Amino acid sequence: MHSIKKFNARLAVKITNAVGSMWCAYAFAILAFISLPQAIHGGISTLIGWIAQTFLQLVLLSIIMVGQKVQDATSEKRAIDDHRMIKEELALMKEDLSDDAEMMELLKTILAKVENLNERL
Repeated sequence: MHSIKKFNARLAVKITNAVGSMWCAYAFAILAFISLPQAIHGGISTLIGWIAQTFLQLVLLSIIMVGQKVQDATSEKRAIDDHRMIKEELALMKEDLSDDAEMMELLKTILAKVENLNERL
């Protein structure tokens, strides 16, 4: 049973990738335009049905899927870039904190020397 699920999942991914390509959109557009003359001769309601059921559903489905892939890739790239920048900023902040700790130790040393001088006077 597991192997059937695995096969179905792989097949679904392959079909989704195929349908979500511009080449598939072109093929669907050609198929849709082949039936356009008959839809025009059928009258307004037939033409409206052709637009709604044939053109929009077939052609735009593939184009929308391609657009979603492009948007997903853009979002993923942005997330990777943001992650890299945040890591760089974190490293800088750690470096600044280290510098601040060193400065604090130096100030404590100076303060101790000043207090020591005050005691002598």
